[in-house]
Amino acid sequence: MSPVENLVGDFQELVGQVPEFIQPVIVALAGAVPAIEGEVASLIGVLGGLHPVVAGIAAAAGNFLCVLVVVLLTSKARAAVVSHHRAAHAEDEAKPAKPESKGRRRFKKALARFGVPGASLLGPLAIPTQFMSAMLVAGGTPRTRVLFWQAVAIVLWTTVATVSAWLALRYVIPA
Repeated sequence: MSPVENLVGDFQELVGQVPEFIQPVIVALAGAVPAIEGEVASLIGVLGGLHPVVAGIAAAAGNFLCVLVVVLLTSKARAAVVSHHRAAHAEDEAKPAKPESKGRRRFKKALARFGVPGASLLGPLAIPTQFMSAMLVAGGTPRTRVLFWQAVAIVLWTTVATVSAWLALRYVIPA
């Protein structure tokens, strides 16, 4: 088993062992983990016996709260770096800038092609929302725009996962 599979199994086991009123908190904590996020956390909750609406809301809330913290920290770090860079290089403006790295060029190309909405909505297919959020804010995208589109993406993907798990349990694997 991979470490992520072990972590998912541990969360699922924990949901079944704690009192019912604590179970959404466990699902929210699972949603805050980048490898698990809202989608898998909602599955943990539904499979652990939580009502699908409670599982989905808890998972999305945990995922979004983690993204919020990442965005705020990244925004502060970016502001500090930009401020320091401007102060340190005020007299060096005549010098040519360093060429951009290959990864930075690819990120900018994808961002230009899909925009913040596309990066936020399609990003979870490739990388965790926390990392995508940090990259967008570090690249200069306003944090309110990032938070809005990440919230939309988290709600969308968590809803799809929650409804899919509920339908599977109800119609494919009847009790």
